[in-house]
Amino acid sequence: MIEAVLPRRTQLTRKEAWARTVAQVVAANVDTVFLVTAFGGDLSPRRLERYLTSAWDSGSRPVIVANKVDLAEDPVFELAEVEAVAIGVPVAAVSASTGEGMEQLEPHLVPGKTVALLGSSGVGKSTLVNRLAGRELLATREIRSDGRGRHTTTHRELVPLASGALLIDTPGMRELQLWADEGVLDSTFAEIAELAGECRFADCSHEHEPGCAVKAAIVDGSLPRERFASYRKLQREIRALEIRKDARLRSEARKERRRFSRRMRKTSY
Repeated sequence: MIEAVLPRRTQLTRKEAWARTVAQVVAANVDTVFLVTAFGGDLSPRRLERYLTSAWDSGSRPVIVANKVDLAEDPVFELAEVEAVAIGVPVAAVSASTGEGMEQLEPHLVPGKTVALLGSSGVGKSTLVNRLAGRELLATREIRSDGRGRHTTTHRELVPLASGALLIDTPGMRELQLWADEGVLDSTFAEIAELAGECRFADCSHEHEPGCAVKAAIVDGSLPRERFASYRKLQREIRALEIRKDARLRSEARKERRRFSRRMRKTSY
């Protein structure tokens, strides 16, 4: 018998991948999120910014795990691109296949803590789980001939580790639509938030106002244009989501009023 349902401490959520404005919970009560990417085609700073935004909004601590370092052509250059967007976030370059660099993950896998793996298909999450578990628990598959990942994991699975930590493997994502508050962008883009505090006007839009520290940083090159463009893109997406959520709430309220009116009419007879 269920006597009570405790509130979730943390909640990793995304927008449902269709037209409906509905939240989909990916994992809950997670302490740390391993944002798994892979050297090569999947290692995209813009995608990582999106994943970091979702992780920060969940209340969990993000850690970027760059897998397949053994296959990297220029790991130093690719890792530098990741570190440029991972402000204040640990970055671990590993190979789940060979075991290289796996010791970097040990400080996060402590007793009583839950770690979730989040990433695209084909980045090696299942192989990573098998390596951390010390045995073959999950099936793995080779990536497709065009370099795109295959969906190996089709459901979430909780795996106890010898260290006492719990690991949650999640299905690979083709896309991650945000379900977050705009304020979380200050964590993902901490340097932009810091620059914004130096603007002449507190409500600076970073477009046409004089004395804009953000625009000045773009001009002098200290803030890459593509980084600011990504910030704007995610900001627009979150604002559009808020508008759709408000519209959905208004629609649900109208439906509830109609249902209440029908009930009142029935009870009056």
